[in-house]
Amino acid sequence: MKTRAFFGFFLMAFITLVGCSDENDTNNNGETGRLSVRLTDAPFPYDLVAEANVTIFKVEARRIEAVEEDGDDEKDNDDDGSSFITLMETEIPVNLLDLTNGNTAMLADLEVPQGTYDLVRIYVRGVNVVLTDGRTFDLKVPSGEQTGIKVFIKPGITVAGGLSSDLLLDFDVSRSFVAKGNPKRVDGINGFNFKPVIKACNLSTAGSLLGKVIALEEEMEVALEGAQISILAADTLNTSGFTDIDGNYTIMGLEAGTYKAFAELEGYFSSDTVEVAITAANKTEQDFLLEKETMNETEGN
Repeated sequence: MKTRAFFGFFLMAFITLVGCSDENDTNNNGETGRLSVRLTDAPFPYDLVAEANVTIFKVEARRIEAVEEDGDDEKDNDDDGSSFITLMETEIPVNLLDLTNGNTAMLADLEVPQGTYDLVRIYVRGVNVVLTDGRTFDLKVPSGEQTGIKVFIKPGITVAGGLSSDLLLDFDVSRSFVAKGNPKRVDGINGFNFKPVIKACNLSTAGSLLGKVIALEEEMEVALEGAQISILAADTLNTSGFTDIDGNYTIMGLEAGTYKAFAELEGYFSSDTVEVAITAANKTEQDFLLEKETMNETEGN
């Protein structure tokens, strides 16, 4: 999500329940397990938006048994609503800009029948974007308020009897909301288009990468705000994050495995590319040191 496009409605994104483990407990024997659903916003640097607000008022999840009986994993199988379980049915207003660098909002935390869930539906309304110049854009929610936003979970998330499963719903704001007009200037923006891009992560099989980006100035460490950390998988951009005012960053929901990562910021040389190993349900720390470009070096290029 290297692009700095837009988002005002991204909120809908957050209803993508994430995948899970152990598919041997798909039968419901009357036992229940605990399921928590958290929402986060993939970090992005954008200084033209003050708020991105959404109200979530209902979240549902579908058990996979109903799909297997029908033989079509892309069908709803919900004519009578029996295959869906309501996880939350209360209004939760969220400013997505508050959910970056490891911050999350709890959407649901409850006992549900054990089994595997492969689809989540999210119902949203009251979506708007507030720009730094005070203008507010109210966004339409295509079908999101009536039939919910459907998010398929692959692989499905399994809830085992007596155990807990933690889900993280993440959406790519920069690709989900595209500004109309000229997004380089706040007065050039005249609206938004919404094309949701959502990622579902099982926190028991995914990990996080966090750390700090600094520079040395007169032998003193200086925290760098707005530095971009790019995460590559098989030499292809997987995701990215940005540092806060203290130079810290956190990228959640990375599937366990080995990635390449580097940091960059305008006015500084890019860091070396390093390999980082992400371990399930753990945090990996990786700091970066950037060297400031000098006038002579810039002219020499």
